[in-house]
Amino acid sequence: MSIKVLVVDDSSFFRRRVSEIVSKDPDLEVIGTAVNGAEAVKMAAELKPNVITMDIEMPVMDGISAVREIMANTPVPILMFSSLTHDGAKATLDALEAGALDFLPKRFEDIATNKDEAIRLLQQRIKTIGRRRVYKPITPSVTKSAPTPVSRPVTTPVSPRAVSGSVVPPKPSIINRASGKKYRILLIGTSTGGPVALQKILTKFPQNYPHPILLIQHMPAAFTPAFASRLNALCQIEVKEAVSGDQLKAGHAYLAPGGMQMMLERAGTHGRLKIVAGSEDMNYKPSVDITFASVSKVLGKDTLAVILTGMGADGREGSRMLKSSGATIWAQDEASCIVYGMPQAVTAAGLSSQSIGLEQMADAILRESSNG
Repeated sequence: MSIKVLVVDDSSFFRRRVSEIVSKDPDLEVIGTAVNGAEAVKMAAELKPNVITMDIEMPVMDGISAVREIMANTPVPILMFSSLTHDGAKATLDALEAGALDFLPKRFEDIATNKDEAIRLLQQRIKTIGRRRVYKPITPSVTKSAPTPVSRPVTTPVSPRAVSGSVVPPKPSIINRASGKKYRILLIGTSTGGPVALQKILTKFPQNYPHPILLIQHMPAAFTPAFASRLNALCQIEVKEAVSGDQLKAGHAYLAPGGMQMMLERAGTHGRLKIVAGSEDMNYKPSVDITFASVSKVLGKDTLAVILTGMGADGREGSRMLKSSGATIWAQDEASCIVYGMPQAVTAAGLSSQSIGLEQMADAILRESSNG
């Protein structure tokens, strides 16, 4: 059965272009096009597509407002198209927060080496999210304030929905009590679905979280400053885009810059960051594998590493190196992932000691880190 796609954009050229690319894949079918967000809301209810591609800036109703309306009434996986600018990054993050599952630059050739690769990338993203469940959007409610004591955060489980709209209850994760192991650093690697997942986890951390945190999120260079700024405003901990020379501090999170690689060097108590240009032959910039591998050589067994939702297998080899040095590896469970690619790769390789649901992840990390 083909994946039915609704294409939404106020540009007739872009609607036609996306429709042509989608229609080239025998597993995809364009069932309609809309010229603004209001039309998209109406057609989503009438046509019941499996995926919607959505522009952000449109007349009558913008893409972010349309995402909110659609997710509130007829939830469906939505792929946003964004400009690679600071304002475009902020708007895209708003759309993801509203419930969109993934995004691509509007000129998606910008993240591909040739036209054929760009076409395959768009088709692959649509097929991937078209087969995944969607979630209720999150509402930011945490801002910086007085230090919060370390305790078990209260979470409200959100049931994932299948593309058809039926409720699919997540499999419960069995979380053991803290192992008693002491750590010096927390690593989190993620890709598709990661911005929302990271926000869900990090907003539950207290200001006095006892370790530095390295965040590796697959994201374009124009997006990471805006994402770090957003997390910093919402979280009790300090969050910043990493720069070379950063000395790691407890209660601080360092986001790998888009288009670059983040590595850890020996220096001080926790180490010092080195940011280098990503080589052309690397699929991911930043790469979870590269950061994890560098940490394995510096802090090794004193590391808790977590792999969250994401496409592909980035993080598996870095986790293998960490595991061989005595580190603890966890993965997000399948039921709560937008894309069960990266966590599955780590779990299937026997590297993860636990698979944990997104709603339980912050609680589990805080409990495990309490001996630090």
